[in-house]
Amino acid sequence: MMNSMTGYGEADGEVNDVTYAVEIKTVNNRYFKTAIRLPETTAFLEEDIEKLLRKNLSRGTVNYVLRLRSPSAGALFNIDETALRAVVGKLSRIASSADISGAIDIGGLLGLPGILAPVPPDEEEARQIKNAVLGITQKALEKLKQMRAAEGAALAADLDGHCTAIKQYLEQICARNPVVLQEYAKRLKKRVDELLTDVELKLDEESLAREVAVFAERSDISEEIARLDSHLEQFTESCQGPPTPANTQVGRRLEFISQEMLREANTIASKASDSEITRRVVDIKCCIDRIKEQVQNVE
Repeated sequence: MMNSMTGYGEADGEVNDVTYAVEIKTVNNRYFKTAIRLPETTAFLEEDIEKLLRKNLSRGTVNYVLRLRSPSAGALFNIDETALRAVVGKLSRIASSADISGAIDIGGLLGLPGILAPVPPDEEEARQIKNAVLGITQKALEKLKQMRAAEGAALAADLDGHCTAIKQYLEQICARNPVVLQEYAKRLKKRVDELLTDVELKLDEESLAREVAVFAERSDISEEIARLDSHLEQFTESCQGPPTPANTQVGRRLEFISQEMLREANTIASKASDSEITRRVVDIKCCIDRIKEQVQNVE
């Protein structure tokens, strides 16, 4: 089963009158990369959250955000009253000595470093928060994986369409290939006969056959066609086959196969001395280019 690397999932839950909301967004990346944003009171969960993300996802950039919603202020923060009094006292003395009138904005002072500090949870609260947040995260991950699976199915259908088109172009090349040799032999014989007409000489059939055989050897693309067809079969199996230990990261496998497909197509183009085959190869390379673009989104 193919999964996209793009997806979104969210979930929330409540612990001790505090609502925890999780958002997970993923985008494509060649490797696995996480960006985890947590409130200070839950910073101790970062390692556990990353382990859970790695357990469920294998590739992509994962943006994880945990937010606290509608909590009671007393449950989250402590005010350092000693530090606040010290700041207020200093400001009052400065205002008095400078003959400055006006009220001191206590709310503005709360933003100073060290005045407002998060309340660290005790051991039991930390355990409850951990279990709750990891459970909420798992729910968000399930929604994320559902979206990635749905997009993966759409990707698989699109890739299958391009593979089908490539097979059709290959069939046309296979049908055209024997004709190319026959046409070359006719052109060669006609050209030599024209050159030898004036001197009244006749072309040696054995020499003609030898030259045609050399051309056939040099322009033989049967092996390249067979390998490209084999790569297409492997590609289709990887897209549609069930997950296996060797196929856990199908995106990487598809990248490698598409590179080999392009290699064979380029070789066919360089060896084939026929405009019709060249046009079909261009069509094949357009399909492969689209495939290479799409597999960048496959997990």
